[in-house]
Amino acid sequence: MQNRNQMDITSYHQKYFRPSCSRALNLRFSSWKFFDPYYDKTHEQIQLPPELTRTPIDTLINYFSILRDAASLGKRSCGSIGNGQMPFPIAYNFLSKAYQDKLSYEKYVDSFAGIGHTSLLKLCQVPDGKREIRFFYEIETIELREDLMVEYFGYSYGFIQLEHEKDGFRISDMSKTGEDFLCAPYHGWDHDAESVVEIKYGEWCKMIQHLYPTMRNGYMKTICFQGKDGADCCILFFTLTNGTDVEIAQFRKAGNEPWK
Repeated sequence: MQNRNQMDITSYHQKYFRPSCSRALNLRFSSWKFFDPYYDKTHEQIQLPPELTRTPIDTLINYFSILRDAASLGKRSCGSIGNGQMPFPIAYNFLSKAYQDKLSYEKYVDSFAGIGHTSLLKLCQVPDGKREIRFFYEIETIELREDLMVEYFGYSYGFIQLEHEKDGFRISDMSKTGEDFLCAPYHGWDHDAESVVEIKYGEWCKMIQHLYPTMRNGYMKTICFQGKDGADCCILFFTLTNGTDVEIAQFRKAGNEPWK
């Protein structure tokens, strides 16, 4: 039998030192026929069918599905990879007009340099105080370091804002943060949801009267506590592929008031 220390080490390595086994969400458009109408067209010549952007969730699943096999890897000795750069003019039309004004097509394509495959691992609408449409996402990419000709898996997460234009929902802003696989195992309490709540809201802010057990639902963690002012508070975290917890939203409820 393993002793406690051995079990802790095993759990530690499983949490921080292995890549995702999550199923990809962006699995639409597996046939080349989808791309036929857009072959050899520039982004200015493309008009998306309304059904691709009918709802916010459809907009994002379709966007990442189109980009799934997009590849911007330069020359490869094994020949062409995936759909090459053909998806980029289509995907660029998922951006709002205002976002396109800030991000040129050339810079948009440049942002995919070195990427040969993209898998969408997590996608979830999150609360927004401004009542805007906001999603959290996480992706897994296969990337190439061209100077060494070495391919590796990369993981990133961020938030996406959407707005409705006359012909459907469009991406109006998007952030992307690369995940680190070495800081979390070796440094700091701020990668762990329970520690964040106990230290940040407890020791620092002196807000916690009674802390409730963590509630888990897949990659979501919700930690609630009764505040010293009598109000109930809940903090929502998402767990990334690298094992760290990211704080997503805060909720507060005083008496019979609704959650805010």
